[in-house]
Amino acid sequence: MDEQQERGAGRMRAWWRRGPGAAWRYGPRGLTGPGEGAAEAGGRSRLPWVSTLLITAFVMAGSTFAAHAQEGERVALDPFARLLLFAAGASLLLRHRHPVAVLSGTVGAVLLYLGAGYPYGPVFLVVAVACFTAVVAGHRRAAWTAMGTLWVGHLLLAHVLYRRLPPAGDSAASWNQEIVAATWVVALIAVSELARARREQWARERAERAQAARRRADEERLRIARELHDVLAHSISVINVQAGVGLALLDSDPEQARTALTTIKDKSKEALGEVRQVLDTLRTPGAAPRAPAPGLDRLPELVEQAAAAGLSVTVEGEAPDLAPGADLAAFRIVQEALTNVVRHSGSRNARVRMEERAGALHLCIDDDGPATGADAGGSGNGLAGMRERAAALDGTIEAGPRPDGGFRVLAVLPLTPKEDR
Repeated sequence: MDEQQERGAGRMRAWWRRGPGAAWRYGPRGLTGPGEGAAEAGGRSRLPWVSTLLITAFVMAGSTFAAHAQEGERVALDPFARLLLFAAGASLLLRHRHPVAVLSGTVGAVLLYLGAGYPYGPVFLVVAVACFTAVVAGHRRAAWTAMGTLWVGHLLLAHVLYRRLPPAGDSAASWNQEIVAATWVVALIAVSELARARREQWARERAERAQAARRRADEERLRIARELHDVLAHSISVINVQAGVGLALLDSDPEQARTALTTIKDKSKEALGEVRQVLDTLRTPGAAPRAPAPGLDRLPELVEQAAAAGLSVTVEGEAPDLAPGADLAAFRIVQEALTNVVRHSGSRNARVRMEERAGALHLCIDDDGPATGADAGGSGNGLAGMRERAAALDGTIEAGPRPDGGFRVLAVLPLTPKEDR
């Protein structure tokens, strides 16, 4: 899943490097014509053979019909005219790779065609397709210039040079015809600009979705890392303490050593179960967990485990009703705080105080110290993990030495999830 997301992100970065026209050239099949724009192996793209063939055939056949309809008014089609029509249509084959050159070439071919007195007809379709492609590819100034050149050229041919050009005896075109031609040019540019804006919007949305997917993946990785850290740090700390007790009492008090080994066995089994539950979410993303997430209702278990590690824990207050996410965060914060007392404090007493105040749960975990500097193999990420859990719920964490000695962890967690407020 991560690999697919990374590939999608790579394609999106390549899209931005190629520019706004890349969606037309290399976009998904839903946004390109058949046989066009689909990416091939090695980064090459297919030429638009199908659409070019259809447009060229339509222009050739349509011009033949137009010539019959304008017989006696315009010059009849000859081999040179058909060559111009074919060249203009065939040039569209390269319109995605060289949009500006193709647009300039089609405008020149059409002006030459009209200047030779050949019939009006679907030849303008070639210019329309070339203009649309150029605008969508981001060459807006070149498209406006080319279309302005076409209109001005037609204006000169129809009102200034018509006496010197075939057909003989031709008269000036009506100004209404020029207004229609100008309207056609503006409408074509407007439609092309709209298509370009839509494609850029589509690209931005794609980029935003890819960024959101990466952000969700990062958040999920952080969540799993916090869960694994909290589960393993607490369990291994208890196992470490009990292993030390068992080794110390193995000869002098075998029964007490047996009790320590039994605690190690039970705690390792519990840790394996919780790790398996976390890893199951990786194997089946989106599936419901097989066991409920731990919460403050399991606080008595933490007290028993701490007692097995030689730490006496006093609990004051009752836990209010919390949302599942806040309940899990509160449990993990208490678990990590007690684990730190076992690993780093010389005190064998700790206090957990819970109080509901101003729509939030106030959790306070105290020990009397002093710090021993001992480390049972922890990663040093415990406090960072607690802060991340609290921040994810719009809560806060304060942790540090108390003025009178010892250490205090104070967490404030909202009772209502932030999405419900």
